[in-house]
Amino acid sequence: MMFTKKLREPIRRGEITTSIRIWQSPRVKVGNAYAVIGGGQVRVTGIKEIGIGDITPKMARDSGFDGVIDLLKTAKHGRGERVFLVTFVYEGEQPPLRASSAPRPSSPRRGRRPSGER
Repeated sequence: MMFTKKLREPIRRGEITTSIRIWQSPRVKVGNAYAVIGGGQVRVTGIKEIGIGDITPKMARDSGFDGVIDLLKTAKHGRGERVFLVTFVYEGEQPPLRASSAPRPSSPRRGRRPSGER
């Protein structure tokens, strides 16, 4: 997820855990992690479609903005008209998954029967 520069440090400190986005369709999925420019990642914990009239001044402040108008200047991405309230947690830096540490599937090799079958 992309965040404006002024929001990145408050997100890293855990002060911001919501974001209001205006998209054509959802761009994130619950449970997925997204890199934050400058380091770390956020994991999406929820996404809810709301109406533009449902955005309150408190929601705007909780998302790191001075008010609804300030938020709306930043929230719209492209031609989107649908409003989404995204909740997330900051997880910090995550070590990359090495190929050798990735779990391997435990299915039998193709064309071979498990031992004992004929």
